[in-house]
Amino acid sequence: MNTFIPYENPLYYALRPNIAISKDQIIGKNKGMGFHPALKDFGTLQQKGLLSILQNVGYPEPNRSHFRSQEIWQTASGAQQYINEGWLGRFLDLQCTSNQPTAAVNIDNIDNLALKGSDPHCITLKDPGRFKIKSENTTETKLSDNPQLDFVRKIAHSIQEGSEEIQKALENSTDEKTYPKTGLGKNLQWMGRLIKGNLNSKIYYTSLSGFDTHDNQLTLQNNKLTELNDAVYAFCEDMIQANLLSNVTVVIFSEFGRRVQDNGKGTDHGTAAPVFVIGGKNQGKVIGTNPDLENLDQGDLKFQIDFRSLYANLLTSKFNFDPFQIGISQPALNGLF
Repeated sequence: MNTFIPYENPLYYALRPNIAISKDQIIGKNKGMGFHPALKDFGTLQQKGLLSILQNVGYPEPNRSHFRSQEIWQTASGAQQYINEGWLGRFLDLQCTSNQPTAAVNIDNIDNLALKGSDPHCITLKDPGRFKIKSENTTETKLSDNPQLDFVRKIAHSIQEGSEEIQKALENSTDEKTYPKTGLGKNLQWMGRLIKGNLNSKIYYTSLSGFDTHDNQLTLQNNKLTELNDAVYAFCEDMIQANLLSNVTVVIFSEFGRRVQDNGKGTDHGTAAPVFVIGGKNQGKVIGTNPDLENLDQGDLKFQIDFRSLYANLLTSKFNFDPFQIGISQPALNGLF
C-alpha cells in the first residue's frame, strides 16, 4: 500500500502512522490512488496510457511464507495444492512442438520454478555476453540404452544451441539506450538487446529482491522502488525507440503484499497487492476497486482479483492458448487488453 497508495482514505494514515507517505509526495493521483514518489516514471507511463494497474491481486487461503507463496505464484497452484512444474514451463511444453532451448530466458543467478517444465525450453544465465559454449559433435545427443545419459546429453545440446542463438541475437542488436548501472538495470538491458536482436523467445524473466521491509521501510522501499522505476522506464524507452513496446508485455508482481498496519518502522507479511502491466497494447486502466481498509481479514487486505485470472488473460490474449490445458480454470481477467 506504500507502492500504490490509497491517499484519500484516512484509515491509511491511521493504520500507518509511522510509515505513511504524505499526500504532497504522492505521484500521479487518480481516483483516490497514487504512486510512491520513487515511481515518478510509472506515473508518466500511466498518463501515456501504457500502464495498467490491477488492485488487490492475490488468491484464496493466502500463505504468508515467502517460499510457499512464491511457489504458488510460480506454479499457479491452489494454496493446498503442490505442483512440480511451473505454469510457464507447462505452457512451453505444450506450445513448443520441437526443441526450443531459448523459448524462455531467465536472467538471474538461479533457476525459476515458473519456467520449469518436462523439457529444457528455458535457459538461465546472468551475463548473456559471456554465455558462449563451444560447439561439440551433435551426434552425441543420439539416444542410447541409458535414459540418464540421454537426459544429460539433451541438456548439454540444448545449452549449446541456446548459446549460439543468444550470441546471434546480440550480434544483431546494439545498445541505443543508457540504462541505470544497477542489477535490475543490467538485466533489463540484456533483455532489450535480445528482444531487438530477434531472439526466438516468448518469455523473459528476472527478479528484484529486498522488499521484505519489516524494519526501516521508508528508506529501504524508497531505494528499491527507485531501482525498479529507473530500470523499467529505461527498458520501456528502449522498446518505444525500437517501436517494439506494443509487442512486449511487462508484468511486475510480488508473492504477497504487506500487513495493513505498520509495526512501528515497517510492515509484516500480508496478502493482496497491486500488479503492474506495461505495454502490449494494454488499456491503461486501473482495474479493481481501491483497497477496503474497513473490511480486513486478520489485519490483511482481502484479495479481489485471483492472480491466475491474470495468467489466463496473458495466455489467451498473447499466445492464443487455452489456459485450461495447464490446469488454470479461473476465467480470464477482463478489461486488460
